[in-house]
Amino acid sequence: MSRGFVKEDDQEEIPIVPPRADLPRGVTNYVTQVGMDELLYEKKKLINEIEHLDITNENERRITLNYINAKLQLLNYRISTAKIIDLNKQPQNEIRFGATVTLKIGAGKNVQKYQIVGVDEADISKGKISFVSPISKILTHKKVGDKAILKLEKEERVFEILDIAYN
Repeated sequence: MSRGFVKEDDQEEIPIVPPRADLPRGVTNYVTQVGMDELLYEKKKLINEIEHLDITNENERRITLNYINAKLQLLNYRISTAKIIDLNKQPQNEIRFGATVTLKIGAGKNVQKYQIVGVDEADISKGKISFVSPISKILTHKKVGDKAILKLEKEERVFEILDIAYN
């Protein structure tokens, strides 16, 4: 049937679902066990939301269900492609995925601690950076005492590795 014969009120609103954190095409979806637990908890919350949806208007209910199901579909894909990295099997004296790294930044006394994690787990406010981030890339394979240089537009930022831990 042609769209010309459909009442305008019958046209369903298509929910816009925000994309998940960017994972470049072809890159393995590495996660820590904590990251996987967070993904599974998020899935449980979405399923619970569907089960306890309290919307009586049928159109609103359908739109809300479509939105939650679309989020669930993206999440399920992330979970199905996730590869959990056992932090105990990482080389303890070298920065790899899952490492918590203590860094001295520049010539000052500014010290920061970051853990290198999966893209969905990354949260700079919690000191967690994605393994695909520029900082993670320059730190990977470095050891205590090494320096890593991040080239920025107008300067180079030097990071000295003070400590590496896997917890």
